[in-house]
Amino acid sequence: MGHGRFLRIGGYVSGGLLMAFGIAVIALGIWGFAFARDHIEREGITFGPATDPAVQEHAEQWADEPVDTGRKALAMAEIMREHTLSSTGGLTYAEMGRFQSAENPDDPQGTNDEAAAAKDESGQPISNGARNIWVTETALATALDMGFMSEMLSLFSIVVGIALLLTGIGLVILARAVFGHPSTAQVASPAPALGAAPG
Repeated sequence: MGHGRFLRIGGYVSGGLLMAFGIAVIALGIWGFAFARDHIEREGITFGPATDPAVQEHAEQWADEPVDTGRKALAMAEIMREHTLSSTGGLTYAEMGRFQSAENPDDPQGTNDEAAAAKDESGQPISNGARNIWVTETALATALDMGFMSEMLSLFSIVVGIALLLTGIGLVILARAVFGHPSTAQVASPAPALGAAPG
């Protein structure tokens, strides 16, 4: 009897804790989801027109709409990357030199050779402005990507919370079903012997 009661109480406590954790994780996931969307929306970013090739490729269904969800933020990051590649002749940050080329100042590829770099009035190499575009693009795109990741992690938290809640409920049900009532063998009184001779 004592052993079964101990197991039943243990099942109730474990199930109750899992249910509490599940509810807490669900609440945090919902809060994180709303937090991510609010912070994306407050930036006031809007997709360009559908005539923009980058918008056509990554967000045609959202043309001229505000960026207010994680999925839209991810699409906007892709559009920004396309625009940056267009501005740099298809070159990424790592494919461009640090300095502006003296021989061809309009070449976005630039050069890493200070001797071949264009110089300013003080004789210092001029930085490659086309390369610097990537610094801004990377910072903004990373922020947009983080908005998408935050939304996905919040959804994952909600799913995990639901799983914990259901597991806790299952433990409580199991503890009650298995250990909630004494077995018939334990509660049944011994039957009187039939036909016993009087003493």
